[in-house]
Amino acid sequence: MAIETKPLLTQRAALMTRLGQPMVYDLAIIGGGATGLGVALDAAARGFSVVLLESHDFAKGTSSRSTKLVHGGVRYLAQGNIALVREALHERTTLLNNAPFIAQPLAFVMPSYKWWETAFYGIGLKMYDALAGKAGLGKTKLLSREATLALLPTAQAQGLKGGVKYWDGQFNDARLALTLARTAALHGALLVNYCRVVDLIYDGTKVAGLTCEDSLNGQSYQIKARCVVNAAGVWVDELRQKDALHLGDDVARATQPMVAPSQGVHIVVDREFLAADVGLMVPKTADGRVLFAVPWLGKVILGTTDTPRDDLAREPQAFKEEVDFILKESARYLRRAPGRSDVKSVWVGLRPLVKPQDSVGDNTKRISREHTVLVSRSGLVTVTGGKWTTYRAMAEDVLAVCADNGLIARHQAGVTEKLRLIGSGPPGMAVQSLSQAPGEHSYGCEARVVSSLPGAQNPLCAGLTEAMIRFAARHEYAVTVEDVLARRSRLLFLDAQLAASVAVRVGEILRQETGLDPKTQEFITLTQHYLRLPD
Repeated sequence: MAIETKPLLTQRAALMTRLGQPMVYDLAIIGGGATGLGVALDAAARGFSVVLLESHDFAKGTSSRSTKLVHGGVRYLAQGNIALVREALHERTTLLNNAPFIAQPLAFVMPSYKWWETAFYGIGLKMYDALAGKAGLGKTKLLSREATLALLPTAQAQGLKGGVKYWDGQFNDARLALTLARTAALHGALLVNYCRVVDLIYDGTKVAGLTCEDSLNGQSYQIKARCVVNAAGVWVDELRQKDALHLGDDVARATQPMVAPSQGVHIVVDREFLAADVGLMVPKTADGRVLFAVPWLGKVILGTTDTPRDDLAREPQAFKEEVDFILKESARYLRRAPGRSDVKSVWVGLRPLVKPQDSVGDNTKRISREHTVLVSRSGLVTVTGGKWTTYRAMAEDVLAVCADNGLIARHQAGVTEKLRLIGSGPPGMAVQSLSQAPGEHSYGCEARVVSSLPGAQNPLCAGLTEAMIRFAARHEYAVTVEDVLARRSRLLFLDAQLAASVAVRVGEILRQETGLDPKTQEFITLTQHYLRLPD
């Protein structure tokens, strides 16, 4: 059953007033990305009292910079990790059912340029179908050369032998994050962006809460909680080190970094380079990596890379070799190769790859190769790793570990498995394909609410109206121009130059709605980062 749309306490003043009220929460969650928001929703749906704090905007980091795929992980199948693939395929279908306007099936074609590739990859992908079982999205098909070109008319025809068509999913990652936040709020959770956690509060040696600071005005708050969950993605180690120092020098020395960041670069070009409603997947490029060309919101995403990185920049820059790799490999598989001048936006996400842990004093529970949950001597729970597809299963794992360690009461899992997210509407409601240009379909059944707001007939550019900006401010926690143009709409990720051109007007509307500084000039400067290709 769909969640009824109701007014939400997402306007800043109301949120901060509620945050300042004395209360002991069951869970305080640090980090507003896929993992933290998934935990918040699952916990709130079970009846726990929940507060979630995010230092920047929801999904500002890794969770808005994915390849936009909801997938089981074909590469894990090749590695023989059947359990992981089966779990991801189950979660893929769960997400597509619970948020069909945000996550949808997408067919992929794997072109073959060697005689053996069609049969070889076809067998593997039919195993993928078998693992999915009734949760499958469509049957894998072996394609002739002609059938492959019919589906991928812009594919490189020279040397093409055939192909394989298989099914996975795609989604709008940042909008899914906002939908999780708003659905959690409907279940009673308090979620606050732009509120940085600066320290932990202890009762003896046990974590009993945290201190946070409103990033907009500097006001501090003390939050009491029975359980504190560190879900800050690639940034979890900063808080772990603070916790270890509180426990003593020996623990601090023994606490090693948990995350080894890896960066993934994505390049966006016009739809004409792929000109198809299916994705293109290359399982093994010249250097053994995977390459995707994915139709998304009227453009095409090319990527991704997987490069170790030492720093944790909030806006990481693509390396020259990464951009060169994507463009060079695209030229091998597309009839017309995109060049540097064709790039509309380039963006980088840092993946929190998990190092093996043997830290003294940590009760480590590795749930899978994809994500890890640690509980320190103080009771601080840390979770990192994983991927968007399995966010819901990760949340269940985190709450199970919290209960195993006596930090929260034990409740039966599975409450979110059939919980349709806000905006989903009734089962069977018509939705528009995510390969289409953005518009009101991004809101699901809430499109009628958006169209009722002032400015619904006043477009700033294709796919963005004044009403959408007002909806973002009133119902979607938006504070700055970047919040609106990067994550409520995805314009910055689709066409950075166009995003810069509408920034001033977006800022004017935001200021009317919130009374806060929308940081317009900072956003205009940021757009150059998304247009800059390293020499």
